[in-house]
Amino acid sequence: MTNNELAKLLIEDFGGSGNLREVINCMTRVRVKVNNPDLIAYENIKSREGVLGLVEGEQVQVILGPGKSEKVARAMANLSDSNFSEETDKEKLQRKTQENKESYKAKQKQSGFKKFTSSIASVFVPLIPAFVGAGLIGGVASVLQNMVTAGSVSQESVATLIQVLNIMKNGLYAYLNIFIGINAARVFKANQGLGGVVGGMVYLTGMNPDMPINNIFLGTPLAAGQGGVIGVLVSVWILSKVENALHKAVPDSLDIIIVPAISLIIVGLLHMFIIMPLAGLISNGLIGFIDGVINIGGPISGFILGALFLPMVMLGLHQILTPIHVAMIESQGATYLLPILAMAGAGQVGAAIAILVKCKNNKQIQTIAKGGLPVGILGIGEPLIYALTLPMGKAFITACIGGGVGGAVICLIGSIGATAIGPSGIALIPLIYNNRWLGYLAGLIAGYVGGFVATYFFGIDEKYVEGASLDNSNKFEFK
Repeated sequence: MTNNELAKLLIEDFGGSGNLREVINCMTRVRVKVNNPDLIAYENIKSREGVLGLVEGEQVQVILGPGKSEKVARAMANLSDSNFSEETDKEKLQRKTQENKESYKAKQKQSGFKKFTSSIASVFVPLIPAFVGAGLIGGVASVLQNMVTAGSVSQESVATLIQVLNIMKNGLYAYLNIFIGINAARVFKANQGLGGVVGGMVYLTGMNPDMPINNIFLGTPLAAGQGGVIGVLVSVWILSKVENALHKAVPDSLDIIIVPAISLIIVGLLHMFIIMPLAGLISNGLIGFIDGVINIGGPISGFILGALFLPMVMLGLHQILTPIHVAMIESQGATYLLPILAMAGAGQVGAAIAILVKCKNNKQIQTIAKGGLPVGILGIGEPLIYALTLPMGKAFITACIGGGVGGAVICLIGSIGATAIGPSGIALIPLIYNNRWLGYLAGLIAGYVGGFVATYFFGIDEKYVEGASLDNSNKFEFK
């Protein structure tokens, strides 16, 4: 079936051209907004050749895999005269896993917590390409600096290059809270310019470091950067409430003058003297707790974290970790949690290889596994999860066990961090902090092996070996 043929059938399944409002392409999915959800033939969509999975919700998401999703989305838009757009998160190397962002096969209305975590993810998703690019450039600069320290290259030959690379990297990291403030304002329905100003307040740029301002409540000097990401998110959310209330109260003729100034005064005072100190305590506490869990629990903690991450993704709980990753990068230069969690994808890869080997006579499974493995190795796990291990049931559990094995090895080696969020699998190797990539690679291999062994011996029902087809209705539902 060609992409155009599939697009025509999907348009019919969505209730015809008149029912399509917008067709959106992301890394692995076609996201469709419709006028009347009652006209959608969900079972027909699931049964279409080339459809790897379906996520129901306000946006119906048809999982087709990398590359194919964009071609089919464009064809659907062209054939139906619907609006077509590409989400900024299409540049992600892995949707968290993008995923990451909704419960699997969720038919009911989102809970308040899921809406909250989805909003948090929406703040950071557009920044993921910047994290990847700046993190990779910063990694190259660090490698060059280490070579200078070791005497492998002379300071004179690479000093300028190191400075140039660090300038590029700091284009993001030196002003990260401003970017987050702007994105948070967009998500929380506040003015984006004001959101950027609130984010910029974190740096206390107008304060003389030699004569710092004392906190009017605590009496201690204000500290630049205190509270970081968490403080900005809270303050911009408050900004949205204050700004909205003022828009209703202030006459239109004075709105442009009064609302921005009063909003910034109210939120600025709260941000500097209350939210920054409190958010600083929370941020430091969370980072300290996570570091303690990793360092004290060692391989046991690594196994638990690696094994439970995929279920967290399915439940939408993983999104709440994004600000923590960013806060760890801000304070420590790297997130030591991400490489452990990335092992969940390695377990999926190992499980897929085991399925490929054991189900060699099952044409359907062979096609799905071969199609999902290359992108799975690169860290994009959705095709393997939704189209292979999850429908098989037990294979999803054994894949999680493989992720636990990889996480245990990461913690056993220790001090393996990532300088950016977003990528997973082997795509994360260039972003591993302080040249510890060999340790990360050892964890990946352990995850592959663990997922393979557990799945080969315990994760595959005999009916699939004998050629039974997968049931896309899936055995497990995470709501």
